[in-house]
Amino acid sequence: MMNGRRIENGGLVLFVFLITLLLGAVVSTFAVALLWSMLAAILFQPLFNRIFSHLPGRANTAALLTLLIITVAVVIPAMVIGTLVVDQASGVYAKVRTGQINFTAYFRQVHDALPDRLQQLADRAGLDSFERTQARFSNVIGSRVSGIASQALSIGRDAFAALLGFGVALYVTFFLLRDGERLGAAVCHAIPLERGVTTRLVDRFVAVTRATIKGSVIVGLVQGALGAITFAIVGLPAALLWGLLMAVASLLPAIGPAIVWAPVAIYLLATSAIWQAAVVIVSGVLVIGSADNVLRPILVGRDTGIPDWVVLVTTLGGIELLGLSGIVVGPVVAALFITAWQILTEQRAASDALRPLPPLKLADGTSDEMAARG
Repeated sequence: MMNGRRIENGGLVLFVFLITLLLGAVVSTFAVALLWSMLAAILFQPLFNRIFSHLPGRANTAALLTLLIITVAVVIPAMVIGTLVVDQASGVYAKVRTGQINFTAYFRQVHDALPDRLQQLADRAGLDSFERTQARFSNVIGSRVSGIASQALSIGRDAFAALLGFGVALYVTFFLLRDGERLGAAVCHAIPLERGVTTRLVDRFVAVTRATIKGSVIVGLVQGALGAITFAIVGLPAALLWGLLMAVASLLPAIGPAIVWAPVAIYLLATSAIWQAAVVIVSGVLVIGSADNVLRPILVGRDTGIPDWVVLVTTLGGIELLGLSGIVVGPVVAALFITAWQILTEQRAASDALRPLPPLKLADGTSDEMAARG
């Protein structure tokens, strides 16, 4: 009887596993839309709760109002800015193809404007030509940046698929906002883990998700917007495109948006555009650079407990694997990994503390228990 019960339980577990994989395959087309629906629901759940507190018993109305605020404040501006960025990127690409934008000439201008001592150091380092310099940088970060840019520009390639995914995301977000707490409790109850472990993992998941969106995405967008405004003031073309690159570069600890605005400032100095270079440097150091230090503590509110180098590696790896969604997924996976190992370590330590100590061996080979009996 016991063996039959084990076989039935094993069969049920196998069926649940297989049907879960099948469901994942069925909805894989809308995986990105479902992911962002879940992230939006997690981020805006406090807003829904506040609206619902003023409209007791009207969960549908509160969810619709929350969805309207998300659409007006986030979705529509993102679509407008995305369209403008795609247009500017297409224009830059066309100018590069026709030779109106010549990066080799720009590099030569900067190289020739350097003092002789710096020119000699650059030549010894193999930075005497744009092609060689481009090859060196592409081996380090070029492929990453180009991959991120291609993911950002691919949004407008398939308008129908993007529109369909957008509709699915909004539709699912409505139900996740309205029924999120009940669904979350049901999922936690169904997970085959101890209740305390499940609660700790879920709390960690929600906290890191909100912190990543607020601390990385929002701060990056603010820094990118400030960079775009700065470049528009000094008259650089495709200011929104540069701003997008700075928003992506803000994910890099220590360097951040400086990897974009610093070379631009150097080029402006080399071409005798003194006041433009001064504006870019002052804005980069005092405005763009300090935005992270000012906004991140306000938006995040508490430390995620993830080292900066782990955030960098998991973010870049997540972007390469999942596209722009990896900006959030990468750090969340890292946080769950760290939390799971912490829980396992704590449980093993508690188990070792409860385990009785082995008897102590004395010099004559007898144990302390035997000596006590004698």
